Amino acid sequence: MRLLLSGNEAIARGAWEASCHVASAYPGTPSTEILENIAFYKEIKAEWAPNEKVAFEAMLGASIGGARALVAMKHVGLNVAADPLMTSAYTGVNGGFVIISADDPGMHSSQNEQDNRIFARFAKIPLLEPSDSQEAHDFVKLAFEISEKYDTPVIVRTTTRISHAKGIVEVDDRKEVPIREYRKNPEKYTMIPAYARRRHEILENRLETLKNLSNSIEINRIEEGDNEIGIVASGIAYQYAREVFPEATFLKLGMPFPFPDDLFRKFSSMVKKIYVVEELEPFIEEQIRILGFEVTGKEKIPNTGELNPQIVRKALKNEDLQGIPVQKSVKRPPAMCPGCPHLGIFFELKKKRINVMGDIGCYTLAVLPPIESIDTTVDMGFSVSSVHGFNMARGESSAKKSVAVIGDSTFVHSGITGLIDIVYNRGFSTVIILDNHTTAMTGHQPHPATGRTIRGEPTKKLDFVELARAIGVEDIHVVDPHDLKATRKALKEALNYPGPSVIITDRPCVLLPDEWKKLQKNPKKVVDQELCQGDKCGNCFRLGCPAIVWKNGKAFIDPLLCVGCDLCIQTCPFDAIHPEDET
Repeated sequence: MRLLLSGNEAIARGAWEASCHVASAYPGTPSTEILENIAFYKEIKAEWAPNEKVAFEAMLGASIGGARALVAMKHVGLNVAADPLMTSAYTGVNGGFVIISADDPGMHSSQNEQDNRIFARFAKIPLLEPSDSQEAHDFVKLAFEISEKYDTPVIVRTTTRISHAKGIVEVDDRKEVPIREYRKNPEKYTMIPAYARRRHEILENRLETLKNLSNSIEINRIEEGDNEIGIVASGIAYQYAREVFPEATFLKLGMPFPFPDDLFRKFSSMVKKIYVVEELEPFIEEQIRILGFEVTGKEKIPNTGELNPQIVRKALKNEDLQGIPVQKSVKRPPAMCPGCPHLGIFFELKKKRINVMGDIGCYTLAVLPPIESIDTTVDMGFSVSSVHGFNMARGESSAKKSVAVIGDSTFVHSGITGLIDIVYNRGFSTVIILDNHTTAMTGHQPHPATGRTIRGEPTKKLDFVELARAIGVEDIHVVDPHDLKATRKALKEALNYPGPSVIITDRPCVLLPDEWKKLQKNPKKVVDQELCQGDKCGNCFRLGCPAIVWKNGKAFIDPLLCVGCDLCIQTCPFDAIHPEDET
């Protein structure tokens, strides 16, 4: 049977066909849809984890228990899971263990564009890299086989284009594989130094065996063509290079680590000039240069951003796509949604000129005009930990004008320990948990504070108030961020409190179905043009709601974008904004 699947859908299908028993992830673009699609297969126990480290450890535990297990995450998620990743190479596996790392060249939805192929070399774990949806499907199945045969975790590295582009995939039925017997073996799975030293030797020997596999496996192959040019490529870069150099001879790498030294030597003897085409780091190029071969790579190919055929053509042929029209998309700045529950709190923070340590989420857009409230954003949980350090550096007076803002899902992911740090070390910082009842940025996935599992089943709901109280926070405020007066009051009290404070802004994301239905019952808001003071005021515009625009020097609310909330009414000092049915 043939299906039209994205790379993420194909990975899910391949995992199901390979008799994957359990799967876990934390949502993050471009990997999110992998677990969402796995959840459709009832034979796989699927779950969202609080963060990637927990997901990784749970699936490694499942593997040790004999199950075929898969964990998926975006590239920066593997940073969070790096601790168990490195040691899992030592312990090896029982049931097959597959790690999906979805990289984001071009940073479409990420804070960096690191190349996680390097993690494979660092951890000494085999790496598979598909170049289309069919290979994404096939390589996951192959990864489980390699994992069990060679007693190793396997990384399957995708990129944004592979994750989201669709292609025809030849699929098959599920082939049931029983859960393996678990045998107690502390010397294999307990990494005290005495045992770990032995396991390190086993790891090095395994790596040599895997190198032999890399030289013979069919997904590493020579595609013969003109001997003038030879191209080494993997992943999506192979597709771009194949389009630009259809006549060339290719070394197509589906398993770029361990690097197939012998296969490359054979390839190099067949061609006169060798190009290496790869996105981001010179991962393949460096391994070739270590062998003593000269190739053309990153001196021509950019090491930042996504590649495409035009970039490859320009870099290696010095040719533009003459006469071929290039599609250009209309650019518009990203913005929060009309009626977003975060607009009110950022409006008040900017008005008070508060230093705001930001975090990872859709609220990070508050760094942009006209809101311009966020000072810093580095990684998940950074806001809570960093506001403590910031206030340590600048003294208690700084705490009266500095806060951390962090979303509900991100707080569960990495913010809790930072809050413990503040309380334990007698800090005096204010942490604002922006609770919109979902993981909004990646598509509204549930998390432990929503009370629902990935399949919508009811479960225990994490209570932020009780959690903060258990940690030791005594000053706790819960406000509706659409009530600007209450928000101002909570901010004033929290910032003046001498110890740690927590403010929870409690309002659902406007795009959640139930909240959307409620808002649709509200009348749209309109501006009385006679009362509006326009450029002399601009208060409503500073709210950052994309439904509010300027027309002829006055505020105007686009009825197609307005969701009927009354934030703009609360910001207008001239009573120029009213519900539609009152004008």
